[in-house]
Amino acid sequence: MRLGHAPAFNGCERAGILESEDGVFATVRGWMESTGPMTISVLAARIGLPGNTVEAAMAKLEASGQVLRGRFTPDSKLPDSEIEWCNRRLLARIHRMTLGKLRKEIEPVSSADFMRFLFTWQHVAQGTQLHGVDGTLQILKQLQGYEISAAAWESEVLRRRIGRYTPELLDRLCLSGEVMWGRLSPHPSLVVSGNGSAPSSSRRIRPTRVAPVAIFLREDVSWLLEAGTEADGISASGRQVWDALKQRGASFLPELVKSTGLLTSQVEDALWELAAAGLVTADGFENLRALVDPKRRRGEGSSRLKMPRHAAGRWALLEHPSVSSPSEERAEAFARQLLLRWGVVFRDLLARETLAPSWRDLLIALRRMEARGEIRGGRFVSGFLGEQFARAEAVDLLRSIRRNPSESILRIPAADPLNLLGIVVPGGRISPLASQTVELLKSTVSPIDVAL
Repeated sequence: MRLGHAPAFNGCERAGILESEDGVFATVRGWMESTGPMTISVLAARIGLPGNTVEAAMAKLEASGQVLRGRFTPDSKLPDSEIEWCNRRLLARIHRMTLGKLRKEIEPVSSADFMRFLFTWQHVAQGTQLHGVDGTLQILKQLQGYEISAAAWESEVLRRRIGRYTPELLDRLCLSGEVMWGRLSPHPSLVVSGNGSAPSSSRRIRPTRVAPVAIFLREDVSWLLEAGTEADGISASGRQVWDALKQRGASFLPELVKSTGLLTSQVEDALWELAAAGLVTADGFENLRALVDPKRRRGEGSSRLKMPRHAAGRWALLEHPSVSSPSEERAEAFARQLLLRWGVVFRDLLARETLAPSWRDLLIALRRMEARGEIRGGRFVSGFLGEQFARAEAVDLLRSIRRNPSESILRIPAADPLNLLGIVVPGGRISPLASQTVELLKSTVSPIDVAL
């Protein structure tokens, strides 16, 4: 890309300038300030100097921060191609112009088309479901960091995204150590107030089926979990079980009963309280199923899924890091997670992302990722203010949906992350805890009451 013209010299002036090292440096600098990316051999041929002389001058310019080396044009990325050099300011200008051109290429879609995109992106649309253990792992990677009520994870969320889903799929991933579950957001009764005072003892933890729980990869705990908290707002029996786990480490239910001297039912209630507070987790998801369903604890019912409580794995403390991850690292990790979950990210989508950093911090990370060419920026969905960013494959899918409009009706339970009524599509918001199904038509959205 030629942005200007190099200085012109007659024969005598040229010979005089090029007699000294300073003259060579000034000549090379003048050319680089007025041209785009260029290789050493091309520049040497243009100014009639040996390649090693030009390279020495270029190295001096690089040391002073005036030029950068790299592969900036498509030709430079071919095998055996020569490294290119470019003036730092010109490269920044070219980069801004390129990003502006890419953003103008985007044609935004309507909110209705964006919802159809999300149903496909999150594998809810018919024919897009995943299968088996590998498919389950991919779904959990996409949804990790999003808290959903404990009772809705399997019945409302995973069954819609995984073909022929069975509890064994999730159990295998939990017992293998690849994924784990637990509450990630701090319980209000355990949060220290702004003045540094301890949590109020009058606020008790009351575990219910709608307690928020997240399923996440064990390797990502470092940036998903905030710095640790103490069990100051729990009941006496909960404190006893917590102390036993802290001293003994991971333990089975009978071991906790023996070490605490409590009744089995008291230990189970205490574990449920600690799980709802985000203080404990377990080897398998069966532990959580047993707590959510009292009949399951007793092994009642004729279903093959009704297993006794002793089939569950070990309980353990949910280990919070002593120090939170640096804000920049956590913001970039969360930005990548949000892009994986939604495909397209803008501020309004954070309405129910309880763990996400502030949009200001995410925006810095997203802009940095766009500058590196990892994601696209632009106006992808119409009707929303602020900057928007998307993965490259999401842009292709959006274009496909815009070119092939569908009249299909979209329905989703209120507990599902895709319950974006009042956030992306017009209408009043419906709580994720409501026992409703949200029906999405092409231009209208109406809630339909149904029993869970």
